[in-house]
Amino acid sequence: MSWMKFWTAVVSALCLPLHLIRAAGLYEGYKRIFPMWLSRFTAAYNKIMQEEKQQLFRSLSEFAPARGPLTILEVGCGTGANFQFYPAGCRVICTDPNPHFQKYLKSSMEKNHHLTYEKFAVASGEDLRAVADESVDVVVCTLVLCSVADMAQTLREALRVLRHGGAFFFLEHVVADPSSWTYFLQHVIQPAWYYFGDGCEVTRETWKYLENAGFSDLKLRHIEAPIARVVKAHVVGYGIK
Repeated sequence: MSWMKFWTAVVSALCLPLHLIRAAGLYEGYKRIFPMWLSRFTAAYNKIMQEEKQQLFRSLSEFAPARGPLTILEVGCGTGANFQFYPAGCRVICTDPNPHFQKYLKSSMEKNHHLTYEKFAVASGEDLRAVADESVDVVVCTLVLCSVADMAQTLREALRVLRHGGAFFFLEHVVADPSSWTYFLQHVIQPAWYYFGDGCEVTRETWKYLENAGFSDLKLRHIEAPIARVVKAHVVGYGIK
């Protein structure tokens, strides 16, 4: 057994009480307080990543239809941290599997009057049945693919709801280079990180799923975000249907 697997097993064993809490169905209680923590994190994250987000979302208007407003579906909208970066006049549809985000989402809506909010649906990224086929111009997914249960299915759903020529915008933390100590750390702390991050995994090779999703064109960059080492490695860009 490698040292990485050994220490991962140790941390997993230390998380036994959390495993039992989840098995007993009591972990759902954490979902009620997770939005409060995330609202503080996303405020700090937006300040640090402001230039990167501005650069990414500057391209949104390129996918506006010839007639009518740009329609954006945000999957895993959370507290609405991306709203400030969306162009004025666009329509926004929000989905998130955690209904307890609605309080913070409403607050973000009140601060961003330049947008029109179509609806909020409690839905996972893997099941967007609340959204019709080829009905949106853009799908946005930031810091979400790290926690979905089925990344490939989530991307299939994104492609289903996108119109032809629409785009999937992403900004996601990913696993570090295998030769780095960060890679070792990510795998060792993952058993505990999963619970405190509400299902978040820091060991995902998200870019591979994006490359295999079937986009006609994929603009993907690997970047190093100026944040904690365990989530420093990111991929950012967009894929066109």
